[in-house]
Amino acid sequence: MLKTVDVPKQITEEKLVGLYQQMWLIRYFEEKVDEFFAKGMIHGTTHLAVGQEASAAGSIAVLEDKDKITSTHRGHGHCIAKGAEVNGMMAELFGRTTGYCKGKGGSMHIADLDKGNLGANGIVGGGFAIAAGAALTSHMKKLGYVVLCFFGDGASNEGSFHEAVNLASIWKLPVVFICENNQYGMSGPVKDMVNIEHIADRAKSYGIPGKVVDGNDIFDVMNHVNEAVQYARNGKGPSIIEAKTYRWKGHSKSDAKKYRTREEEQEWRQKDPIARFRSVLIEEGILTEEKADQLKQEAKQAIEESVEFAKNSPMPSLDTLLEDIYA
Repeated sequence: MLKTVDVPKQITEEKLVGLYQQMWLIRYFEEKVDEFFAKGMIHGTTHLAVGQEASAAGSIAVLEDKDKITSTHRGHGHCIAKGAEVNGMMAELFGRTTGYCKGKGGSMHIADLDKGNLGANGIVGGGFAIAAGAALTSHMKKLGYVVLCFFGDGASNEGSFHEAVNLASIWKLPVVFICENNQYGMSGPVKDMVNIEHIADRAKSYGIPGKVVDGNDIFDVMNHVNEAVQYARNGKGPSIIEAKTYRWKGHSKSDAKKYRTREEEQEWRQKDPIARFRSVLIEEGILTEEKADQLKQEAKQAIEESVEFAKNSPMPSLDTLLEDIYA
């Protein structure tokens, strides 16, 4: 038992240490991708989730290996938390054949079916129907797995959101809809996009539980997502979890962030989820300052090695242009 915080019973001290390093792995991956996009060494576009590490790591931490996730265009953290190898992810962004999609999918299309990652998605709201379909498969075939469906605040206004939640509700499908509310749908604040205080309040319309959590507090995320996952696994149906968080970077690489103040950005940086997690682990005696620094450095080194792996991997040849286009 921890003295200052509650954790789900399956979360051991060893698991907490691993989650701390995982959050640094996510952040360093994002920052390295940001660096290479700025240098023109990675092409296309990317959507970074620096500052949102707790919602990804905390949510997926309570899953079993058989459980599934669907991700978003801002999905690097989800992929890493579900067990994706950073070498394969970095190679994918560099357009190399050793990437998850052999260099043809890029930032928004990483998937790893063996690990239960049904894929990131370049379409806003594109994961809702996939998640509901996967949950329906689990329900009909009695496979016992639960699906986490990540989505952003902007996607909550898509028709596919309402269709999927309604379907999951009436059929009591084992799916948890997790809204990562980072305060802005592209360049517009959430308060201008919806006429309710919390997106999770929409759960009431479908007769399912809805909960708002502190998306920068990994313990709050783990505890409430775990409750929702167990609720779904026990055949009671879906829930909506809204994790209030903040993206430190722009919406995408073309975003100068002129729509928000530097004061607001600094205020949210004071709520850094990794720093908050570190302080609790040290207070609980699970980590020392030295061990925390070591884990951070090991994560950074792993990302540096992933860059070298990507750089040294081959580019796809022209004769493979039409391969792997359709499943």
